[in-house]
Amino acid sequence: MSSNLALYTKYRPKSFEEVIGQEQIVKTLQGSIKAGGISHAYLFCGSRGTGKTSIARIFARAIGAHNDDIYEIDAASNGLVEDVRALRDAVHTVPLHSKYKVYIIDEVHMMSKSGFNALLKTLEEPPKHVVFILATTDDNKIPETIVSRCQSFRFEKPSQSILKTLVETVSKKEGYTLEPASSDLIALLGDGSFRDTLGILQKVIASSADKKISQKEVELVTGAPDSRLVNSFLKAIAARDVEAGLTALKTAMEHGVEEKVFLDLLLRKIRAVMMFRFLVGSRKSMALDFPSEDMVVIEELAKSATQTLTSKELAEYLRAYEYVRTSAVPGLSLELALLRIAGK
Repeated sequence: MSSNLALYTKYRPKSFEEVIGQEQIVKTLQGSIKAGGISHAYLFCGSRGTGKTSIARIFARAIGAHNDDIYEIDAASNGLVEDVRALRDAVHTVPLHSKYKVYIIDEVHMMSKSGFNALLKTLEEPPKHVVFILATTDDNKIPETIVSRCQSFRFEKPSQSILKTLVETVSKKEGYTLEPASSDLIALLGDGSFRDTLGILQKVIASSADKKISQKEVELVTGAPDSRLVNSFLKAIAARDVEAGLTALKTAMEHGVEEKVFLDLLLRKIRAVMMFRFLVGSRKSMALDFPSEDMVVIEELAKSATQTLTSKELAEYLRAYEYVRTSAVPGLSLELALLRIAGK
């Protein structure tokens, strides 16, 4: 790589124009700046790696705050009442170089109850020169008295399409070429997080012997299931072959494959079979997302499994999602769905 910086840090957006996947939030914030309607407190909610802190920094600079007047606080380690009281005293001092002092409090839901009470007093009567940006991955743990005093924004997870484009763009800038199926798999494994997606890409790049990255390389580095195992399980569903399906799944689990990842890949292929069957001309676009070996299986099942691989089977495995995170036995949700489909 061209530098030792983490890819997420290196390619973190520095302006509103560089932000992707949160267009509505950017539009609203830009509108408030243009109209001069700066609030004294904002609440950014959303899962990890969706750009909350990045946009908080961009917003702080956009309202004219100098770097010396932007303070970032981790509530997980600075959320006690003593810390917040010190903050409450500090906010009353005037900014060093700017019109505003901006306090970005990350993981604010980790703040203690007494810390929230102390923060509330500041939010009730904030100095005119202070702007708070509270960021959280769990807004349900934040007292309503705090939430009601903030302008709230919910950050959505970026789509797989957005993450795939990001992977391809960053890879190109770093001088690497990825097979379409490789960037697609990295985006899927990123699970709706910009940070996690670029972290996975960094691991893959670091392990590459050349500048070309295949799907097999991604599978090896990330522990994603061999596509042939997913194909075997898919064909077992269509054939109602319980033994073959359980064998493929057992092999994947023994290799440390995460059940959710296996299920994600399986659902994509079941959907692809249906798209191929009902959407004329879909093969060309699918070929960009699946290697030729997978396309052979998808095309074969689209033609031969018209009665045994339908929306019913797709719905059964969508329901399996409900149990993946709570099951104590790896693979159990997938096994049960296979048995139900086979009428066992």
